[in-house]
Amino acid sequence: MAQSLNSQRIDAIFQSRPDIIARINQAADSAGRIALFNDIADHVYERLQENGEPAQKRRKVGAEQANGSPSSQVVLSNAADEAVLLEIKEISVSVPQRKKLEICFTSNHLYARAPGTTAPLQGISYAWRDIEYAFYLPVPDKAQVQYNYIIFPKGTCLPAKTGAPPSAEPFVFTVPVTAPKQGTIGGSEAGAAAAVSDTYKSLFHWALTKRLQAAGSTVKIVSADPNKFRSMVRQPHRPNETAVHVSGFRGSKDGYLFLLENGILWGFKKPLIFIPTNRIAAISYTNILQITFNMVVEIFTEEDGKTEELEFGMLDQQNYGGIDDYIKMNGLQDRSMAEQRKAKLQLAENKGPKKKDGDAANGDAEAAEGEGDGMTELERAQLEAEQQLQDDEDEDEEDYDPGSEGDSEGSGSSDDDDDDDDDDDDDEDDGEDDGEEEEGGEEEEEAEGEQEEEEEVKEEPPKPAAPPAKTETPSVPVRTGWAAFTSRPAADVDMAEGDDEKFDVVG
Repeated sequence: MAQSLNSQRIDAIFQSRPDIIARINQAADSAGRIALFNDIADHVYERLQENGEPAQKRRKVGAEQANGSPSSQVVLSNAADEAVLLEIKEISVSVPQRKKLEICFTSNHLYARAPGTTAPLQGISYAWRDIEYAFYLPVPDKAQVQYNYIIFPKGTCLPAKTGAPPSAEPFVFTVPVTAPKQGTIGGSEAGAAAAVSDTYKSLFHWALTKRLQAAGSTVKIVSADPNKFRSMVRQPHRPNETAVHVSGFRGSKDGYLFLLENGILWGFKKPLIFIPTNRIAAISYTNILQITFNMVVEIFTEEDGKTEELEFGMLDQQNYGGIDDYIKMNGLQDRSMAEQRKAKLQLAENKGPKKKDGDAANGDAEAAEGEGDGMTELERAQLEAEQQLQDDEDEDEEDYDPGSEGDSEGSGSSDDDDDDDDDDDDDEDDGEDDGEEEEGGEEEEEAEGEQEEEEEVKEEPPKPAAPPAKTETPSVPVRTGWAAFTSRPAADVDMAEGDDEKFDVVG
C-alpha cells in the first residue's frame, strides 16, 4: 500500500501559510517525496510542541488558553487530541505552579490539566522522548512523610547564565506514602493500574517506566540511597528517619542538596538544578568555619575547555565526612587548594599587615608543612580551630589569680577605703588630744580645783549623745570645761583651728 501525504498534520503546521501547503501538495508526486514531506512535518510538529511560544508566556501557567496564536493552539491541541491512557486526580504540583491538578499519561506526552478541563496547562506538557532525568526524593521538614517526583526535560537541569531561558521548566509534584483514593484513577489503563495501586509510589513508578520504555527512552527513576550518602544531622520533624539531604543556601534562597548516584540535585525551589557526575570538574570547600562551610562545584560548560562554578553555602560541618566520602566514592576531584584559590588566599594575605623577615620565614615553613601533611583544607581548619581554643584556655589559666577573686567584686577597694578612714580617725584623735592639752592648760590656770574633774573627762571617749556634766554644789546645771564642749551640736563641732574661745568654770 502506497504511503499517503499526512495532510492533516501539514495543514495544522502551516495553516498560516496556504501557499506552502499548495506547493507541498504539488511536489508530492512520488513515494520518496511523500515520505520526506511527512518526516519534515513530524519534526516541525515536535519542535512546535517544545518552542511553540515564548518562554515568558509558557511560564505563565494557569492563564487561559486563548491567546489567538496558531502556534500555541498547535502546542495545546496536539497533546489534548491524544487519547488519555491514565489519569490521576488530586495531585499537588509545586513546579512550575503550585496547585492541585490532574496528571495525564498519553502515548506521546505527560501533562497536567486543571480539574474539569480537557486541555493541558501551558508549560506543563512534556513529550516522553524529551525527558532527560527523573527522580523520586523525600520532602524534608515535613511532619508527614511525602515524596517528590522531579522530571527534567532536556536542557533544563543547569541554569543558563547567558542567552534565552529554556522553553520548558522542570516538573515537580508531591505524593504521600498512602494508597490513592477511590475514584481518583481513570483512563483506558485504569484496570491495569489498579493492580499496582497499593501506594502512589508503585502506581507512578509503573506508569512512568512503562511510558518511557514505550517511547524508547532509557531514563530511569533515581532515588536517594542511604548507603551511599546519609546526613548526620538529626531531623526535628522526623527524628527516627535517616536524612538523605543536606540543608543549605544558594545565594539568599534556602534549599536541599541530594547527593545521588548519577549527580547532585538542588531543590525544591526555582530554579531547580541537577549536576550530572559527568559534568562535574571538581568540588572544593570555602568559607570554612567551626559550624558551617561552603561547597563549590565546578562544572563543564557546553563550550570546550571552559568551566563555571556553582556555590552552595551554610552547609553543616557534621555533613563534611559524608560529602567527602561521596566525592571519593564517585572519583570527583577535591580542588580545595587549587592554584586559583591559593592565589586568592595569597592576595588576601598580602593585603594584611606585613610580617617581619623571621615571621615570614616561619609562616612559609608552616605553610609548606601544612600542605604536606595529607590533610584536606577543611580538616586542617578544624585542627587549627581546636588548637586555638586550647591556647585560649591555657592563657586563661595562666592569667587566673586565686587571691584576686575578691577584687572583681570590689571588696579590695572597700578595704583600702576603710584603712584610709582608720588613718583619718587616728589623725583626728591626735589632733583632738593636742587641743585638749592646750585648753586643759588654760583651765588649770583659772581653776586648779577642777583639774581632777577634767582628767576624769579626758579618760572617757567623747560621746555626742551624753548629757551635759553637772557639778555637785550648784543647783542650776552649768556647762563647764570639756563637758560643755562635747555636748554642743554636731554642726558646731567643726571649729576653726586656733580658736581662742574660753569657758568659765564655776567653782
